[in-house]
Amino acid sequence: MQLIGMMDSPYVRRVAVSLAVLGLPFEHRSVSVFRHFDEFARINPVVKAPTLVEDDGTLLIDSNLILDHLDHKVPPARRLLPEDPQARFAALRVIGFALAAMEKTIQIVYERNLRPAERQHEPWVERVQKQLHAAYDVLEPLVAACARDAWLGGDRLMQSDITVAVAWRFTQFILPGAVDAGRYPALAAFSARAEALPEFVGAPLE
Repeated sequence: MQLIGMMDSPYVRRVAVSLAVLGLPFEHRSVSVFRHFDEFARINPVVKAPTLVEDDGTLLIDSNLILDHLDHKVPPARRLLPEDPQARFAALRVIGFALAAMEKTIQIVYERNLRPAERQHEPWVERVQKQLHAAYDVLEPLVAACARDAWLGGDRLMQSDITVAVAWRFTQFILPGAVDAGRYPALAAFSARAEALPEFVGAPLE
């Protein structure tokens, strides 16, 4: 398998970390949707990261779909989403808010970095910033409720843990100062603990 995309995309990174946690071998190709558009288009004409290229050449896009596919490559006991319906629902709730935080972070970055200054709409940016903080406001008490040596999914790293940690690190990396870590101490500590794991260290932000 090949994973196409840059690790500065939280969607690419959550897939890379998940592949490592699942123990699935893969080749990572750092191809940018911006700087290497034509090269990416030769792999995937839609130019969407992440793109997973299966061993038979089949393309799969969208991190959620890729992760579902990967989860079904391993036995149920090793999957990163729980099999129990109630536990799965709880995990999906967490993942949804973490994905929202990623999305809102990206919207702010695109507005600031890609749109000309004279066309930036501050009321819209303020709205997105409120949505970003709202997502972390939901996640903070959920993370704080975990035991210090446990994860959101229990005693082993699951997809909810990966996605929350990747989202937090991405926001802090790409929008330094936008979300005060002092307001979210549990998230900051949780992410730092996850980032120290070899699966995260092996998928560094680029």
